[in-house]
Amino acid sequence: MEERICYIFAAADFDGTLKFKPRKGIDFIIAADAGYRHLQKLRIIPDMLIGDFDSLREIPDGVELLRFPSMKDDTDLMLAVKYGFAHGYHRFIIYGGMGGRLDFTLANFQILSNIVNNGGSAYLVGCGSLITAVRNGTLLFDEHFTGRISILCSGNQACDVTLRGLKYPLEQAILKYDEPLGISNEFLEMHGSITVGSGMLIVIYDDGNNMMKTVKNKDRQR
Repeated sequence: MEERICYIFAAADFDGTLKFKPRKGIDFIIAADAGYRHLQKLRIIPDMLIGDFDSLREIPDGVELLRFPSMKDDTDLMLAVKYGFAHGYHRFIIYGGMGGRLDFTLANFQILSNIVNNGGSAYLVGCGSLITAVRNGTLLFDEHFTGRISILCSGNQACDVTLRGLKYPLEQAILKYDEPLGISNEFLEMHGSITVGSGMLIVIYDDGNNMMKTVKNKDRQR
């Protein structure tokens, strides 16, 4: 059975395009505070609305919600992710998580890392890009992937990084947080992979492509 996905709509930029669409009766939809407005425009009712409502500035009727105080440690998006995990979801697709305030965009990159560190997988979708993270594992892609791709270290360093099927390959290299070695690579329209033996990578590529398949290194060796 295909794994259920938790879709989260945050409050940053969203052009109204659903690159990946929630499946009715299967997937779960959360609005993180003013991300609710994006869903209103799409005429989609979320399964849950979460936040302190400092940006939405209203309490809508007819929607199940969880309200938090404005003085809190987590962002509204982080609260939504924690709710998804608590209810059995491990795959997340996040719209409205980029653009707007730079500090929130960077924080959402950290949330990607948090999801992966807790055994999940996630994509930020928007601003012309798909962004995901991989830890101690491999991302697989096929010949249909085109355009640019950038691979960044999340953390002090990522070891045993191997890139195949890209214009600039690497073989068991070390990527460091303060050295942008993996920026602006290109797909070669062939089967390929991005592997990190130890550590975490943030992977950013054009949104004309699909999601990549994630494989844990131990599974790949079987």
